[in-house]
Amino acid sequence: MTEHHLNGVALPNEQGFFGEYGGQFIPPHLKKAMDDINVAYEEIRQQPEFQQELQDLFTYYVGRPSPLFHARRLSEQLSGAQIYLKREDLNHTGAHKINHCLGEALLAKYMGKTKVIAETGAGQHGVALATACALVGIPCEIHMGQVDIEKEHPNVVKMKILGATLISVTRGTATLKDAVDSAFEEYLKDPENYIYAIGSVVGPHPFPKMVRDFQAIIGKEIKQQAQTQFKQLPDYIVACVGGGSNAMGAFTEFLADDQVKLIGVEPAGHGLQTTQHSATLTLGKPGQIHGMACYVLEDEKGQPLPVHSIASGLDYPGVGPQHSYLKDIGRVQYETATDQECLDAFMTLSRVEGIIPALESSHAVAWAIREAGKLPKNVNIVVNVSGRGDKDADYVAEKLGL
Repeated sequence: MTEHHLNGVALPNEQGFFGEYGGQFIPPHLKKAMDDINVAYEEIRQQPEFQQELQDLFTYYVGRPSPLFHARRLSEQLSGAQIYLKREDLNHTGAHKINHCLGEALLAKYMGKTKVIAETGAGQHGVALATACALVGIPCEIHMGQVDIEKEHPNVVKMKILGATLISVTRGTATLKDAVDSAFEEYLKDPENYIYAIGSVVGPHPFPKMVRDFQAIIGKEIKQQAQTQFKQLPDYIVACVGGGSNAMGAFTEFLADDQVKLIGVEPAGHGLQTTQHSATLTLGKPGQIHGMACYVLEDEKGQPLPVHSIASGLDYPGVGPQHSYLKDIGRVQYETATDQECLDAFMTLSRVEGIIPALESSHAVAWAIREAGKLPKNVNIVVNVSGRGDKDADYVAEKLGL
């Protein structure tokens, strides 16, 4: 794993800042715990044995590299740019989340932790972490909003089968933000022996850096596969953004390649003119949440707003600090897709290519469907299909009356 710089600037710096975003806005006793994690991570990432173990797990356990698939029928139907799908949905556990969960579980084992605690929205991080913890033999406790538990039943059952303790969170909106709050409180009871395995490129330093590094395998593979399959770098790379881990995974390898346009797609929910969305980078402003500085959707009192997305994994009023920085410097363009566009994309990809995407990933697919027809046929768009839609199938069927 390499150090990350852009235009000569370290990302992050030693204090964990990406420009003015990131850092550690946490109580002193928790700062020590985070610094210990950072030291352990910097030690372990330099070890050839760790790198080899992780690489072997990626190859023989996760099934990497995930394919880059040319969606020919969809591209023909839109009669514009060529759409390629990075198939993270084919990973073991069904999403990109397994990439960093294996890294976090191995780190927990290396540090001698007795319990791994995490939050989950759509349940993909929860399933991936429960899987990784079963693999390394560490107890796992997952906090999940009651609303998401009811919506994501298949993932709830999987977590229980894998041996995780599932904590239902009923406070507030009973969704992702509240699950994060609940998990943090449990972690604070014994940060010496517990580790909080954050599920995205969010939270206090070193988590935005660490999760990004584990996810960067996605972009590395895209770069190699693009050269093999269409003999050049992609013109566009598109990924959905909630906290932003799958997008940072896809974008990191290309940040210095200015000719590659990077597009992050946020949830516009019922519309940006309503209060029912999670478009943090589009409509939020710089603030603090969950121990980091980033763009936040806040009320006039500076409290995080209740947010909405049809995709539980994007339902978050903050966003990764590196995304906040990349927005400010203009390296990534952040767009939105509504719930309706997302549903339409979900059904279109299912029926035209036989691939059922997660509702989260469907936001990125929606952008590609919307824009491909405006672009020439020799333009290549790579969409990161960050997860599969099995978990959403019952919900969508009910919503559409299938």
